[in-house]
Amino acid sequence: MSQSAKELKTESCGDKDCPIHGELSTRGTVLSGVVVSDKMNKTVVVQIDYLHYFPKYNRYGKRRSKIHAHNPPCIHAAKGDLVKIIECRPLSKTVSYVVVEKKAGV
Repeated sequence: MSQSAKELKTESCGDKDCPIHGELSTRGTVLSGVVVSDKMNKTVVVQIDYLHYFPKYNRYGKRRSKIHAHNPPCIHAAKGDLVKIIECRPLSKTVSYVVVEKKAGV
């Protein structure tokens, strides 16, 4: 864990779906991306940029994906922040990831 995650453990956010203070367990995929929207309540949209290989042309092309992730009150990621998200159990119809770390803006 990073220094900021250790500092976050001391304060309590009161969110049961927080991986640091609550009971939410994480598993599987770990991704990092940029928050492109924070207009929803306790949810952010994270854009993941990656390269896709085209065997026919022996080249790579840029692709992007938008993933909805739960944003705990203790982390409070805002638009433009670089975040790390981890897969968890489904929290709603579209949310199956949770923000665990926030870095400075892009």
